[in-house]
Amino acid sequence: MTAEISASLVKELRERTGAGMMDCKQALQETNGDIDAAIVALREKGMASAAKRAGRETTEGKVGYRLADDAKKGTMVAVGCETEPVSNNDEFLAYAKGVLDAVDANGIDAAGGLDEQRVELAGKLGENIVVVGAARFEAVNGGLVAAYVHPPANKLGVLLQVRGGDAEFARKLAMHISWSNPQWIAREDAPADIVAAEREIYANSDEVQSKPEQAREKIVDGMLNKRFFGVNVLLEQEWIHDSSKTVGQALADAGAEVLEFQRFSVAG
Repeated sequence: MTAEISASLVKELRERTGAGMMDCKQALQETNGDIDAAIVALREKGMASAAKRAGRETTEGKVGYRLADDAKKGTMVAVGCETEPVSNNDEFLAYAKGVLDAVDANGIDAAGGLDEQRVELAGKLGENIVVVGAARFEAVNGGLVAAYVHPPANKLGVLLQVRGGDAEFARKLAMHISWSNPQWIAREDAPADIVAAEREIYANSDEVQSKPEQAREKIVDGMLNKRFFGVNVLLEQEWIHDSSKTVGQALADAGAEVLEFQRFSVAG
């Protein structure tokens, strides 16, 4: 015989879990009015629902960061969800802050320690929620850490460590990286097989094959420099704050060197 479930008990369970009214009533019926058992049942149901949602695309969310006052440490996390309303939900934002706090205190592996909360929140909000990425930089050898998150949506951000220059220049550089999305710092960082494959594509193109054979290698070199390295290598990109310079020239003028960076986007 199913226990009689009072409206007040359903209300209490809903307040404690945030689950829907009918889900709360069903859980209480299944557990004969035992509210603690009903909470467990709702959590298990939420985990099962979250597993079904896990493959759904997340193109919304937030990127957040924290910098130490002395710029010797910085942390950035990106947490994704499916829709803009959820990305601005107080509980989603609180979870994202919790991830940031954990990573800032204990390193990037700490984000996994909040997976149970993530699953519960996904069940409560009805969306796939994922930690897209996390980074924590600690300055070495006189470096300083800077960060930039693109407003107002806060869906794109960069964490950066440089040596030399000042905090304002480092922030401008982080802004540049957020816009230009370089893959490597220097051309030497680009994997040789990728460069070779790109060179072959240019060499076999009609644009090159139509030119005299003796000129082709030089043309391919120029194409590789402009279209590949100039787009994908940070030091060779056009500096967004002064198009007459490359990033490498801007760094030289500032007396700065890039040590590492990581770019995050919840939009994929």
